[in-house]
Amino acid sequence: MPIYEYHCKACGQNFEHLVLGGSEPSHCPHCDDTQVCRMMSACGFVSKGSGGETVGKSASSSSCTGCTASSCASCGH
Repeated sequence: MPIYEYHCKACGQNFEHLVLGGSEPSHCPHCDDTQVCRMMSACGFVSKGSGGETVGKSASSSSCTGCTASSCASCGH
């Protein structure tokens, strides 16, 4: 059961809605208007390495893809 983010075109408020069985919200909980649309959500998950650096595909290679540093923590990429 995913939680989706929605935007009300009438009042401009954003809100979350738990989707049960594919049911979309029929109205805005703030102003009760029906002009709501689902927003594209960004993932809030970040994986950190033992040194606090962000772990990604480039971290497994011998050097950073943005420069010649051995760690992205060195150059900020």
